[in-house]
Amino acid sequence: MVSVLTSSALSKALFFLSLCSVWLLPDLALAKHAGITRHYKFNIKMQNVTRLCQTKSIVTVNGQFPGPRIIAREGDRLLIKVVNHVQYNVTIHWHGIRQLRSGWADGPAYVTQCPIQTGQSYVYNFTITGQRGTLFWHAHISWLRATLYGPIVILPKRHASYPFPQPFKEVPIVFGEWWKADTETIINQAMATGGAPNISDAFTINGLPGPSYNCSAKETFKLKVKPGKTYLLRLVNAALSDELFFRVANHTLTVVEADAVYVKPFKTDIVVITPGQTTNVLLKAKSKTPNAKFAMSARPYATGPATFDNTTTIGILEYKKSASASSSNNMNIPLLKAKLPQFNDSTYAMKFNQKIRSLATRKFPVKVPKKVDRRFFFTVGLGILPCSKNQTCQAPNNIRPAAGINNVSFVQPNKALLQAHFFNRSKGVYTTNFPTNPPFKFNYTGTPPKNIMLDSGTKLVSLNYNTNVELVMQDTSILGAESHPLHLHGFNFFVLAQGIGNFDPKKDPAKFNLIDPAERNTVGVPSGGWVAIRFLADNPGVWFMHCHLEVHTSWGLKMAWVVNDGKGPKQKLMPPPADLPIC
Repeated sequence: MVSVLTSSALSKALFFLSLCSVWLLPDLALAKHAGITRHYKFNIKMQNVTRLCQTKSIVTVNGQFPGPRIIAREGDRLLIKVVNHVQYNVTIHWHGIRQLRSGWADGPAYVTQCPIQTGQSYVYNFTITGQRGTLFWHAHISWLRATLYGPIVILPKRHASYPFPQPFKEVPIVFGEWWKADTETIINQAMATGGAPNISDAFTINGLPGPSYNCSAKETFKLKVKPGKTYLLRLVNAALSDELFFRVANHTLTVVEADAVYVKPFKTDIVVITPGQTTNVLLKAKSKTPNAKFAMSARPYATGPATFDNTTTIGILEYKKSASASSSNNMNIPLLKAKLPQFNDSTYAMKFNQKIRSLATRKFPVKVPKKVDRRFFFTVGLGILPCSKNQTCQAPNNIRPAAGINNVSFVQPNKALLQAHFFNRSKGVYTTNFPTNPPFKFNYTGTPPKNIMLDSGTKLVSLNYNTNVELVMQDTSILGAESHPLHLHGFNFFVLAQGIGNFDPKKDPAKFNLIDPAERNTVGVPSGGWVAIRFLADNPGVWFMHCHLEVHTSWGLKMAWVVNDGKGPKQKLMPPPADLPIC
């Protein structure tokens, strides 16, 4: 059936369309400056991968290892459909993304969501607001992030430039760890026996261990550069349990960004990067092609008493030869090594981190809270817990190593905290009596107390919307002092100061930098020291905070903040999506 418009009906329709065009014009103008929607599909599947002359089946995204790079611009919306085809429960965390009012897309299992079960899917839906730079994504359940990870590249808005010289090329450099054995078996056995999990067999650069390992020379990342050109290296530490030193032999790097926040540029030979941190550096190639190749080396910065993987992963920086240069000459070019600090050089690590300062310009201001509404003092470190009935612990007296914050070892619930909060069903899931200070004072970095037994529970801190928070995190010497990279979900925070020894609340606040402090999402609590941070609780939801050394997270060095809704409509958590997984 065909309908025919009368002349009067036609004139009314034209008038309506003209009105629509007037109404739509402002929206069209806005659309030019708004972001676009980008769709990705992550099929979680098993894939056979060979490293160090051994093949094993690993969990991957789309069969890729490392996983695919996500590219977006500031202001873009991302819709990432994750389909689980493996035997394990899966979640994905978009590490460093603020997730403003979109906590359902944050990803930590049993914190913001129940896991995606075998055969199920979930669409992570979020908008990148006010952020640009390098971040990364990784699995956030058990130890699956050993192979489930990849970089996130957030470009500036169109026609916006970097606050540093435009590079000739941008290259992700993602550090990882490789085990010959199955990592889920490793952590499950460790948790069952109360022992420490086996250390890794190699470190990797973009999934490749490099020539320092047996049977691995062909599995080497190579970066080919043109003389005189500038390269932006997007460094990501996706390793499970090791902070790293990184150096390119005979080249100076210029640090221009940390955790997707521009910093005052500074030159360095060596970068320190903890698990969970990202760092952008500029590398300027030499003006003439040298007769050498250059090692790009990374190896652990380790401060704790436990054994660690004391090996070095090497990539190779090569200069592109002219067409006339013979390939036979290329084979004989020497590889220059990169000298790295001693594995426990905490002095170098401290000095490096103190160089990181925000730009603090009119275009990129520092919005550090000047007044403080609530102050917290958290001890972070190790301790012991009694073994449960289903464990056969190796240690005497039926105890096992554990970790905690303010003497509380976090117990993972079997329901998602965010759902319990949103639907006011917290009873039996969590309490909001997390201690503001340690339960008892002691010489935190001196002789440990006799009783090193931890409490355990699912305890959270409740904050009103827009609370200005100051938090001092203090390492302890219980079972050995150690650097702990603490990651806060849902926020960036300002690193005001750090020091060695016990924090002095009377003297140390005078050292706080309120002018141009580093703005980060992950910070290393110095070994035998402390770090002070501030953040504005302007993001309603439940936000995980934990050590990014995966073994310590498994042992309970984690907690969460509940940020309650504000009064305005844009100060409230959005309702959960229809496809949110159920437990």
